[in-house]
Amino acid sequence: MTPFPKTAQPASGGYGLNPGRVASFLDHIGVLILTYNEVPNIGRTLDALARFPEVVVLDSGSTDGTLDIVTRHANARAAIRPFDSHAVQWNHGLTSCGLARPWVLALDADYIVSPALVDEIASLRPAEGVGGYRVAFRYCVDGRPLSGSLYQPHVALYRRDRASYVQGGHTQRVVIDGRIEDLTGRIDHDDRKPLSRWLASQQRYAKLEADYLLAARRADLGRADRIRLLGWPAPPLVFLHTLIVKRCILDGWPGWLYVLQRTLAEAMIAIEIVDRRLRSRRKCQSE
Repeated sequence: MTPFPKTAQPASGGYGLNPGRVASFLDHIGVLILTYNEVPNIGRTLDALARFPEVVVLDSGSTDGTLDIVTRHANARAAIRPFDSHAVQWNHGLTSCGLARPWVLALDADYIVSPALVDEIASLRPAEGVGGYRVAFRYCVDGRPLSGSLYQPHVALYRRDRASYVQGGHTQRVVIDGRIEDLTGRIDHDDRKPLSRWLASQQRYAKLEADYLLAARRADLGRADRIRLLGWPAPPLVFLHTLIVKRCILDGWPGWLYVLQRTLAEAMIAIEIVDRRLRSRRKCQSE
């Protein structure tokens, strides 16, 4: 494969500023994106990041042309590392992919940063005590925003030297040293990979989530995870919550697809938990 061109590393103290250009907070930010076979998404994500001077795409060995799309964006460069876990991959990106700017905007490959959010980030002047910024999401299906979703706000922009990732269930959580503030702009979550890919991912996620829930102390779990651990209430509750409370009933077929996907995801976790309990019971009875 043709070597991937790398963007110039930031000059000392200047973060690679172009002469004559008005400085903005974007010049202090390196964007980090994790990918694996993201052709349906990565082009739109990178297009929305054109104003950021540095984008690092940490890929897990894509075979679908994802990296070819990366090379077509002048501000982006690729690094490749086999995937083991989300937390380890993110920490590798922070420490071993040449990010030199003091702030990091961490994105999944299907996160589309809105122009309003880019403008808001560009105008930031964070106090020393601020360690990161929390961003809310707008869930989209094939580009259509839904009335609501279960997707929670999370910290996406943070000081690189005050952040580290830990694994929790099927995904990761970033731990920040410092105060967290909220941004008003949003990120669109708009995953357009095929349904077969989603189903395969959910099966893996359900196993990891069950591992986490069954190994954790009940006192350490939040309310939602304690409900999941019961093994039966979560799927019907998620169905009703997304359809009625989150108003996906108003969103036509895209809303109905989202309701079915979230219900199925919860059902797969419940199936894993119930199956393991039954297997454990049979094992105890046979001893």
